[in-house]
Amino acid sequence: MNLLDVGFVIAGLVLLGFGGEALVRGAGTIATKARVSPLIIGLVVVSAATSAPEFAVTIGAVSNGEPDLAIGNVIGSNIANILLILGVAALISPLVIKRQLVRFDIPVMLGISVLLVLFSLDGRISPLDGGILFALLAIHVAISVVMARRSPEEPKFETVDLPLKSAPVAISVALGLVVLGVGMLVVGSQVLVTGAINIATALGVSSLVIGLTVVAIGTSLPELATSIAAIRKGETDMAVGNVVGSNIFNIGLVLGVPAFIFGDGLPVLQTAIAIDFPIMLAAAVALLPIAFTGFIIARWEGALFFGLYLAYMIYLVLDNTDHEGSEAFSFAMLYVAGPLLALTLIGVVLREVLLSNKQRGLEDSSSQN
Repeated sequence: MNLLDVGFVIAGLVLLGFGGEALVRGAGTIATKARVSPLIIGLVVVSAATSAPEFAVTIGAVSNGEPDLAIGNVIGSNIANILLILGVAALISPLVIKRQLVRFDIPVMLGISVLLVLFSLDGRISPLDGGILFALLAIHVAISVVMARRSPEEPKFETVDLPLKSAPVAISVALGLVVLGVGMLVVGSQVLVTGAINIATALGVSSLVIGLTVVAIGTSLPELATSIAAIRKGETDMAVGNVVGSNIFNIGLVLGVPAFIFGDGLPVLQTAIAIDFPIMLAAAVALLPIAFTGFIIARWEGALFFGLYLAYMIYLVLDNTDHEGSEAFSFAMLYVAGPLLALTLIGVVLREVLLSNKQRGLEDSSSQN
């Protein structure tokens, strides 16, 4: 570890911040001029763009004979997207969730996550598995575009103040911002990950853990930068759509394509199958009831997600360093925190259902009078 690696990390963070701002400004203007919902922009355009760092890292890792790093990158990024990105974003501002996201996109994210876990049980994501995952991504994108055309929605405001009355000119400028933003995100994440990997390797950390932690967080920073920028512009639906869409792209594109084009697919370590894949799935499942209850992710729910992510990071560090407290911490997470989280989610669902039924009863009573 040296000062150059620390400089790489700092430079990467700066590029990610500016890149996220440029991407959201450009994407928001495209949504305004094309009269497309910011949710769809977040689900498709921004999600594909912010998944570019994961794709670049995964292709590079597999090409260099580091498939564990590639698997850890995607699984860690999906966990970070929900628990870290949405957690931090909800702490900044409660996140309103559109009905389409709840009824279609989040279930798709959960379904493709379940399918990935099932495909991985034999210790390998085969080329056929990769082809299926990519095909499901393509189908999701196609359906999302069709739904957007059937239900056009005018965005709340224009995110780039351009003194241009011509929509084609404004869209051209916005596309330039999107390209610039994507380029800064890709370069920034690569610079940051390079410095972080060098630091972690010098400390003797395994490839899988580097992928699950350092690389996953590094390649998820574009999502964080984009989500924060979207919240600042009042586009919370773009922020949530970006995270959900990015998770779908990570599985369908970032894992699906390399598994399809590289030899015998991607090997998966048993430790990842036993621990990290279930945590990724649990994070996706945890989002579902919260999204269904009230169509909002409140600040306390964001704090819960963020706390769970910190606990997961602590577990990885303790387990990787063979710390004497790792077993006790794992027991507490599995048999104490897990059941408490499940009870909390069940309580939230029941509370919202009761409140919804009560509100409906009051409305029926009022209409009869």
